[in-house]
Amino acid sequence: MGLNFRKSITILPGVRLNLSKGGVSASFGKKGLRQTISSTGRATTSIGIPGTGVYYTKSASMKKVAGKIQDKFTGKGKDKDKKEAVPAAAAAAATAAAPVAAEDLEENKAQVAEYEAYVESLKSVHKQSDGQIDWEVLNKGEVPTNIVKGSEEYKEWISLQEFSQRVMDGDIDSYFEIIDEVKPFDDLLEFGSNFQVGTDRADHLEVEFAVKSEEIIPVKTLSLTATGKLSEKDIGKTAYYDLMQDYVCSTVIRVARDAFALLPVDTVIVHAVDKVLNTATGYEEELTLVSVKFDRAKLMSLNMSMIDPSDAIGGFENHMKFKKTAGFDPVERISI
Repeated sequence: MGLNFRKSITILPGVRLNLSKGGVSASFGKKGLRQTISSTGRATTSIGIPGTGVYYTKSASMKKVAGKIQDKFTGKGKDKDKKEAVPAAAAAAATAAAPVAAEDLEENKAQVAEYEAYVESLKSVHKQSDGQIDWEVLNKGEVPTNIVKGSEEYKEWISLQEFSQRVMDGDIDSYFEIIDEVKPFDDLLEFGSNFQVGTDRADHLEVEFAVKSEEIIPVKTLSLTATGKLSEKDIGKTAYYDLMQDYVCSTVIRVARDAFALLPVDTVIVHAVDKVLNTATGYEEELTLVSVKFDRAKLMSLNMSMIDPSDAIGGFENHMKFKKTAGFDPVERISI
């Protein structure tokens, strides 16, 4: 693989200046949704969840985008409309019924594709996971033949090999050191969740993650009308909560997979928490929505590409109360 020069300079929170052989560009936004504008005037939008492998990107000319914005806010073209003798109601009906221009249709299709890709990514967090670490092989000290000495893979192998004996001996402190070294949940952390990990036994791990549903679950749907125009509507309660359940359950499964891949534990308990209204107090509190106890062998036997994450949770000991029109109710946590 060739080397590419690229330097990124943060100039404001969330805004970076990128320098590369291809020129200069500016990017802004957050993980999962970023906009990049190059010196050539191209605007590129990338949307998806880091680590899921599901994303969508599109490019457009900033000249074209700027022209649309100018038309929208300056009222360009209104004088011409005033001169036309067509009644306002009839003109509006004719506009709604008329198909959009080819360029606008492609732009509208791209926006709908972005939305659909994002929604799909929320349901697909579980489909990818970190590579399995074989601590027994590491402990033997034999460098795999496919790893070249001096390479980044070799340096990573050496750093993990130093932990191998302690891990095999069930040293809990080494677990936390490895988690700090490898940072297995960082791709999800960057998207908006945060994680807390704990254990007092060598054969199990307990992980808590914050759902932050208000930042992640969309409240609007985007689709095309019969004439190719964009249609934006409030998402229905049932659809909203179904999507939230799939996202939460998918992420719970992904967290367990990454934990099993990293450490030789037999059990992983995952708690999903979110800020919800506690009807007993009348205040928003961070409460547990889902708590699941995963068995290594059973989880590894699932066909991750085909499962429905919400249904898959039912195959494990779990605490989850979910209503299609009201979402999650708080639950007690599972304990060892």
